[in-house]
Order: sequence, then C-alpha cells, then structure tokens
Amino acid sequence: MNPLSTQPYKGTRDYYPEDKFVQNHIFNVWRKVVERFGYQEYGAPTLEPLDMYAAKSGQELVNEQTYTFTDRGGRNVAIRPEMTPTISRMVAARRQELAYPARLYSIANFMRYERPQRGREREFWQLNVDLFGVDAITADAEIISIADAILKEFGASDGDYVIKVNNRHFIHYTMTQYLGLDEVQSLQMIKLLDRRAKVSNEAFREQAILIFGDDSRIESLEALLNAQTIDQLPEALQLSDALDELKKLFSLLAAQGVTAVVFDPTLMRGFDYYTGSVFEAFDTHPENNRSLFGGGRYDGLVGLFGAEPISAVGMAPGNTMIENFLAVHDLLPLYRSTTDVYVVVIGDAYEKAASVATELRRAGVNVEIELSARKLDKQMKTALKKRIGYAMFVGAQDDTDYVLKNLETETEQRLTADDIVRHLAS
Repeated sequence: MNPLSTQPYKGTRDYYPEDKFVQNHIFNVWRKVVERFGYQEYGAPTLEPLDMYAAKSGQELVNEQTYTFTDRGGRNVAIRPEMTPTISRMVAARRQELAYPARLYSIANFMRYERPQRGREREFWQLNVDLFGVDAITADAEIISIADAILKEFGASDGDYVIKVNNRHFIHYTMTQYLGLDEVQSLQMIKLLDRRAKVSNEAFREQAILIFGDDSRIESLEALLNAQTIDQLPEALQLSDALDELKKLFSLLAAQGVTAVVFDPTLMRGFDYYTGSVFEAFDTHPENNRSLFGGGRYDGLVGLFGAEPISAVGMAPGNTMIENFLAVHDLLPLYRSTTDVYVVVIGDAYEKAASVATELRRAGVNVEIELSARKLDKQMKTALKKRIGYAMFVGAQDDTDYVLKNLETETEQRLTADDIVRHLAS
C-alpha cells in the first residue's frame, strides 16, 4: 500500500507554530482594533442551509464556489463560504432583543471551491465586522474608519494602501440613466467593470461594445473611467442624488483623520446584496498591487429571514491577504516562542527540575522541561531551535538558586525562582 500523502487538501494550509504565530498576530490586531470601536464578538455554525446563500450571495458563489452536500436528514447544507448571511440570520432571530446600534464581529474560517492562487485559498480566515441599525452615512464612515485603523495598527502608512469608495445607488444611476442600459446589460457591465484590471484595454473596449450593441456610448463610458474625483465626473452624472451621500461620507472620513480614501466610479464589489456605499482597500506595493479586502452597506439582507428589514454595513478582511500585505511592506512580526524558559536537566535531577518548573508556572511563567535525560548540548539545541528566550539549568547540586541564561545575548546569572519571575516580568 502506498503511504498517505503528507500534503494538506488542495487550497488549504497547515499552520506550524511560526505560521500560527503570524496568524495570531493578525487576529490579535483585528480584535484589539474592533473592540476599541465598541464591537462585541459572536460565533456561528460552520454549516448553514444552502438556500440561505442562493437567496442573496449570487449564483457564482452558490453554483461554482460553495461546498455543499445532503446531510443524513435529507437537507441541502453548505460549509459557510462567507459570514454576512449568517450574521443577518442571527440578527433577524433576535431582532427585538438586540440593543442598537448592534456592533458585532467574529474571526472565523470559511471554505470556497475556487482555483487556489496567491492570496486566495479554499479555506481562509476572515474578520467579519458588522454594524446594524443605523440608516445614516455615519455607519458607513465608521466601518471604513475601522478598515483604516486596522491597517495603521499593523504599522502601515497612508502611502502603503488606498481605500477606494463608490455607491451602489450611483452605480445604478450610471448604468440606467447615464449609459442607458437595461437590467441585463447593466449586470453585464457591472461584471465587466469588476474585472477591468484583469483584462487589457483593447479587450475591455471590445467587450463593452458587445454589451452596448454598438460603439455610440464608448465615449460616455471613457469619460466615467477617466474621472478620479467626484468633481471630475461628466455633468450628466452630477445629477445623481447618491453623489451627495458620497460627498458627506468623504467629509466624515476626513474629520476622523482617514486620508487614504479615494472615489472610484468603477468600483463595483461582487456580491448582489450591497445596497449603498461600497469600498475596497488596495495594496499599492508593486509586488502585491491588488485588492486586500472590502465591504459596504447591505440593508435588505435581514428582511429575507421574515424579520422587519434593518440597515447594515460591514466588511471582511482575510488572513492571507493581510499576511501578504505585511510581508511585502516588511511589517511581519519576528517569531518568538510562547515558552519563556526551557529547563535544562543536568544529570539525575528531573524531580528537582520538575518541582521548580511547577513553582514558576504557578507564578505565571511558561516553562518547558526536558524529559529525556539527553546530553546537555542536545538540550540546548532544542531550546535554540524552538527559539525560546531563556534556558534554566537545574542540577542535583542546586538548592535554591539556578543559572538562568539569556539565549539571545548569551549572558548568565544565578537567581532564585522568585528572582527569575521578577526578571522575566521586567
């Protein structure tokens, strides 16, 4: 029989300690920032009914990317590919009991069956941040402010990223009133604009003409694409009421010190459920010049669960995209072991070593102890390979004080257990 493969399932990752260290760093920053804004953590099932995603997430996600199966009870279920429908269901279930505005977040894993590539995996971890119960544009501004604060907390500067902003009401006005497209053409154009960066200018123009049916509206489309600010939009687009909302949003963000935001009339966002503001954070580094994460307003989703509709704004940064961002900007944390001290046992002194290790653990020190009575040099190699900060030597002759060695500076001192606790705390 052939041996089993040591490789993980395609599109998933094994997280060894050094990988988990980076992931936990990302999770810790996420948690610290969102809780600073008053958000509370929740959890949810990994499995959901398939029809929950079919209702609003878009057919591509359901038909091509969702892991689905029929359970033993004959129900069609899916491994969650995203969290927005789930949190909308949860809010609908306690519509009358929640205190509004409801500020909620989770850090969870998801699965989508898509082609693995840089920054995109079949199993991925996301921060999900959602604000329910505020119709005003202040909610949109808060979510975008959190996105900015998260990137800043990682050590990024404004020049390292840009947050592009648009509005679904403006997009609808652009498609129907400005470009004169019907519903089918509008959907095709939105999808074309959504993948504009992935096709050549010539191919984009050819596909746009196919959607229009002729080239009579190409100049209008190009005028839209060339606008880099709201003021640069064609006069015919200045009539859209959604622009007033966008202008207010930019004013609120400026007041909160968010300066990395720009207006992008071609930003679409893929999911069908967005109803107002949409945004996307992009890495500006030439080695990773791509979307990092995004979000927006989705006011209609809670109403699908039979509850009174409630407004909502959210976003979902992914672990891998953030890790790549940190890597190219040299912002990844240096790995360090969570173990404070490695106890090196000299000769027949395990019981003494175990006793002092227990004393240190009770005082809050993370201690790993040698168990195999190996030679001293092998014990030291283990401590160094695990990148533990200190080694403590315990031999039969030691009574109340022990040699503590800093493995980075290679300095030593003899200390009591209490002294070691105080030294590590300082």
